[in-house]
Amino acid sequence: MKIKILSDSTCDLSQDLLEKYDITVIPLTVIKGGEPYQDGITITPADIFAYVDATGELCSTTATNIDEYSQWFAKFTNDFDYVFHITLGSGFSSSCQNAKLAAEDFPNVKVIDSMNLSTGQGLVVLKACELAAGCEDADKMEQALNDFTSRVEASFLLDQLQYMVKGGRCSSAAALGANLLNLKPCIEVKDGKMSVVKKYRGNYAKCLASYVKDRLSGREDLEKDTLFVTRTTVSDECFQAVKDMVDAYGDFENIYWTTAGCTVTCHCGPSTLGVLFVRK
Repeated sequence: MKIKILSDSTCDLSQDLLEKYDITVIPLTVIKGGEPYQDGITITPADIFAYVDATGELCSTTATNIDEYSQWFAKFTNDFDYVFHITLGSGFSSSCQNAKLAAEDFPNVKVIDSMNLSTGQGLVVLKACELAAGCEDADKMEQALNDFTSRVEASFLLDQLQYMVKGGRCSSAAALGANLLNLKPCIEVKDGKMSVVKKYRGNYAKCLASYVKDRLSGREDLEKDTLFVTRTTVSDECFQAVKDMVDAYGDFENIYWTTAGCTVTCHCGPSTLGVLFVRK
């Protein structure tokens, strides 16, 4: 069976992985200064940081609309038995709903809600590529992917809450308290939504080391195929602290060090880093 894998640009997979597995990404729209840009094509995280630093205003993201999804699906439905599109989690965007509405006009398009974002979504995309290679029943592949999403463990540690405050996702009072106490919140994706699960205190590099150790050490419930370390911008000291912990506890077959795309950048800001993997 010939299957094409699509995903929203929010999956944050590297160009090498996209090319290796022939994954096509559909860019979300980023609004900067009232003007629309295509995620990863006409705007980059560096552009976002520069704009926020210069103006004090945030950029925002806009879901792909139904017509745009229909146009993308139409490009592949005639040449493939099935098209699987893995979306940004429905709890974060209307992209998933729009994709499903567009897919109603294409009997061979299946839309999978990743229930995640960034390389948490990327892990679902890579699983789709793995299943597609030997797929004989598209319905069974769809069920397998839906089951798989609940086993993805995605979390990030934030150094500062400036972008969260500007975006209305954190109060100024909470951010002030975190700054005064030097707290670094760990945000985890659970059941398709983000929540703070722990707060670390102190130097960010040391907090990152503790965070990575907490996530990886003594875990007997992890699949050891793939680990993503995904970040916006971090200092050399922070990078080395994370690398040391990954070397000590990250016994994975494939470890990918990736840069977060525009969506994580818009909402989390600089000095954000996460480790993402799959539970058994």
